[in-house]
Amino acid sequence: MSLTGHLAELRNRLLLTAVFVVAGGVFGWVFYEEIFTLLSDPYLDAAERLGTEGQDIRLTLNSIGAPLVFQLKISFVSGIILASPVWLYQIWAFVTPGMMRNERRWAITFLATAVPLFFTGMALAYWVLPIAIDVLLGFTPDGVTNLTDLSGYLSFIIRMLLVFGIAFELPVFILLLNFAGVVTGAKLSTWRRGMIMGIFVFAAVGTPTGDPVTMLLLAIPMWLLFEVAVVICRIRDKRRGGEPDYEQWADDEASPI
Repeated sequence: MSLTGHLAELRNRLLLTAVFVVAGGVFGWVFYEEIFTLLSDPYLDAAERLGTEGQDIRLTLNSIGAPLVFQLKISFVSGIILASPVWLYQIWAFVTPGMMRNERRWAITFLATAVPLFFTGMALAYWVLPIAIDVLLGFTPDGVTNLTDLSGYLSFIIRMLLVFGIAFELPVFILLLNFAGVVTGAKLSTWRRGMIMGIFVFAAVGTPTGDPVTMLLLAIPMWLLFEVAVVICRIRDKRRGGEPDYEQWADDEASPI
């Protein structure tokens, strides 16, 4: 396929993804009240608990147009999340034509795994939210009113949900690289220390709270998912006869992979 053909295909896939994002956004607009309640409950529960200790903590909007902008943001984020199966599929559908037929089959299988993992990561983030909010709001000094802007609070939640959701895609990408012949289970084992360090750095930088509890609640599941991916890679490498000896081929000669 020519470059123009690839660009046209990319345009079509982006347009299709945009259609589903808009459709999800319409859903988010219709069910705005329910979604807002779902997102605000962790904060309001923490504010109520701290309120019994004499602290004044409230969510606020600071302008006339802020309620409309906030509802539009909620709708847009809902569209992205609800359309995640579509845009994940479009990514792999754009990549798989360059793969062999067997590799395309595995890509579809991994896509079926990627979507549940993405939502599992977001579910874990929502479970972690009350803990993170309690920790952060607990630093409010006595006698000080903490007025949290809703837009800032939404950005905080979005970052938590997306960071956890994307982090749970780690084993999918590792297995795809293995099935494509880019990395082996043995090579991943030699990278274990560096990968674990990278996971903890990602968890520390990616989570918006900065507290060690939230970092560990993200890093430990990522570490476990990495170990599971390494085991699966090793099993598959063993079944296909181990890692090829690339020295047997000349530099200008194609290997089986």
